[in-house]
Amino acid sequence: MASSAVQICSNALLLLGDKPINSFDENYDRALLCSNLWDNARQAVLRAHPWNCAKARVSLAPETETPAFDWAYQFALPGNCLRVLFVGEAGVPEDYTIEGRRILADVNPLYLTYIYDNEDVASWDALLTETMQRYMAFSMAYPLTKSATLRDSMYQEYANLLKSAKAVDGQEEPPETVGDSPLIDVRH
Repeated sequence: MASSAVQICSNALLLLGDKPINSFDENYDRALLCSNLWDNARQAVLRAHPWNCAKARVSLAPETETPAFDWAYQFALPGNCLRVLFVGEAGVPEDYTIEGRRILADVNPLYLTYIYDNEDVASWDALLTETMQRYMAFSMAYPLTKSATLRDSMYQEYANLLKSAKAVDGQEEPPETVGDSPLIDVRH
């Protein structure tokens, strides 16, 4: 299993029939391409699914400035937040809206579950690593080979692997059951 960004990119290059790299700082076009694409590609793939290895929870205190209207508090999103998954605690969602890099809500404190920009590739699930390799191969296919056919083939491989990876990752969560909702509890 690849345990670094460079290894993932090297494996993606191999999938394209190119030579691997040893560092993003190498004086080769393919190393520069990997370096330029890596951060945005990583964030896109992490944002595509609530990966268990990229979930975080935090309790946020409100900012001193309050929203002009409609909401009582505003909270700065964590700097590494890629995607908001849930606002609230114990399975009870809170009403909120996102404006820019802030969450507006009527609760204090605000409990947030989110996807963070997990840069520690060694902590990733093996299927996420494989998915990232395919995404990098897709991203680099046309710039390296000028082949739209290869690019499209790599995208299809990425999309198929992403489906499998999502399914496996999602199966690690306990099943949601009807009846765990306060609304349903009140009705009984």
